[in-house]
Amino acid sequence: MFLPQEIIRKKRDGLALDEQEIEWFVALLTDGRITEGQAAAFAMAVFLRGMTTAECAALTRAKTYSGQVLDWSGEFLGGPVLDKHSTGGIGDNVSLVLAPAVAACGGFVPMISGRGLGHTGGTLDKLEAIPGYCATPDAALLARTVRHAGCAIIGQTAQLAPADRRLYAIRDVTATVESIPLITASILSKKMAAGLNGLVMDVKTGSGAFMPTLSEARRLAQSIVQVAQHGGLPTHALITDMDQPLASAAGNAVETAHAISHLTGVKREPRLHEIVVALGAEMLLVGGLVGNRAEGRAKIDEAIHSGAAAERFARMVVELGGPANLLERPSTHLPRAPITVPVPARQEGFVSRMATRDIGLIVVELGGGRRRAEDQIDPTVGLTAMVGVGQQVMRGEPLAYVHAADHDSAARAAGLLSQAIEITAAKPAKIPVVITRVDPSEV
Repeated sequence: MFLPQEIIRKKRDGLALDEQEIEWFVALLTDGRITEGQAAAFAMAVFLRGMTTAECAALTRAKTYSGQVLDWSGEFLGGPVLDKHSTGGIGDNVSLVLAPAVAACGGFVPMISGRGLGHTGGTLDKLEAIPGYCATPDAALLARTVRHAGCAIIGQTAQLAPADRRLYAIRDVTATVESIPLITASILSKKMAAGLNGLVMDVKTGSGAFMPTLSEARRLAQSIVQVAQHGGLPTHALITDMDQPLASAAGNAVETAHAISHLTGVKREPRLHEIVVALGAEMLLVGGLVGNRAEGRAKIDEAIHSGAAAERFARMVVELGGPANLLERPSTHLPRAPITVPVPARQEGFVSRMATRDIGLIVVELGGGRRRAEDQIDPTVGLTAMVGVGQQVMRGEPLAYVHAADHDSAARAAGLLSQAIEITAAKPAKIPVVITRVDPSEV
């Protein structure tokens, strides 16, 4: 018989936990016999002392089997079950475009998404801005949606990796989000519980990422790929740039509207499109749907430009209770903030730097994110029409538009955003959105 405090003490002192200790701790975490204080102490001990690959694999496995593990073999889908996961960023609405694009190419994507963590937005929060959208369907509705639409972007249900569900919320409010072992186990336990045949990771690096340096991002990517291999899940990883917001919108309803614009061709921004195509190609490749990345890129690009991805997204929304004409009339259905104000440039020049993490915190300050796990968010607030690094602006030209609940919060956000965007006379070098790739052969 183990004692929770002794397991915490052992990890606090830098010793490796064995598989039985980890399994026991996770079992008690699942059924509520571990207090919040003990769970927080465990998370901090892991944050400070780390874990070996064997420990992380054991933690992942224990959390995976703490609840239901989906089995898609009885659904006779006719294609691989695939998914992608991002470590989080600002303006990262990739999933809303990518999942239906992969579905249009023959993959099946039961995407278990999370809520916002820290300064980053959450895919689930974006989709819950759609009226009627059921983000936590039961198993039958999830299976039906995946069969009919090819994709279902949903939240973590109470049955899937419940131990991770509890620890996930605690990490956000105890400054332990950035721990590589905890991130690895959290991501992979949910993905393995979803019954996947293949996974692609989007590991962010830069000023808006949890892993701000390339070396940290590479360590996380390698950890995820290595632990996934332990669990028998084929996984590739891309390391991508988060030194500026990925899309020109940041917030929940505004990012959903932005993704719809991309799907329908109203407006397609090159950085967002490039990362969707790159990740999509990896997903098709890991799922055996294409023979090489070039073929995968062409298929994803065609799925978006032909409207096939938009059709899959629309079908998914309807299956999960959303409006049938969302893509035709997004402004009718998506909620809007009562106040919108421009943020004028203070000088002429080129956007040379964006304090991306600060921009994410501005959205949180507006009410679009959480300070505590139980906080309610305002889906209407955020930023739109943000400039990008390298863009030339004139004095007084809008750097972005703030969407806020009242004039005071709009003014505060505008002042903070003006400080977060640096303008200089010289045009900066262009930064590629996809920096490098981590394959299983590299770990």
